[in-house]
Amino acid sequence: MTQVPVQQRHILIVDDDTAVRNSLKFSLEAEGYRVHAYATPNELLNEPSLPDQSCLIVNYNMPPMNGLEFVARLRDRHVSIPVILATGHLSDNIRRRAATAGVFTIEKPFLGNRLFDCVERAFEQGAKAPS
Repeated sequence: MTQVPVQQRHILIVDDDTAVRNSLKFSLEAEGYRVHAYATPNELLNEPSLPDQSCLIVNYNMPPMNGLEFVARLRDRHVSIPVILATGHLSDNIRRRAATAGVFTIEKPFLGNRLFDCVERAFEQGAKAPS
C-alpha cells in the first residue's frame, strides 16, 4: 500500500469546545495535515462530501449527540473513514462501545505524541476496527 503524504491527508475535527478545537487544528496543521474544524456534529453532517484521505477526530461529550451516536449517523450514510473518539473520561464501557464500532479512542489531555501516533495508526488501519 502506498503511503499518502501528510500534506494530502485531511483531519476533520468535531468538538464543541472552541479552545480544544482551535488547539487541535493548530497542532495538526503544524504537522502538515489539512484540517477542517466543526463546532457541532450537524455542521459536518451538512457537508455535501468529505475529502478523500480523511480521518475524523470527534469529542465524545457534545450536544445534540455524543461522539459514538454521531459515528453511527455517519456509518448510516455509508461514510467509512477512520475515526478517533476523544474524551476526558475514557471508561471501559466507552472503550468497548468504540471498539465495537471500529473507532479508535484517546483520552484527553493529549500528552506527548499520543495524538499524532493515534492519527497515524488510524490512517494506516483505515476504518477497520482497532486492535
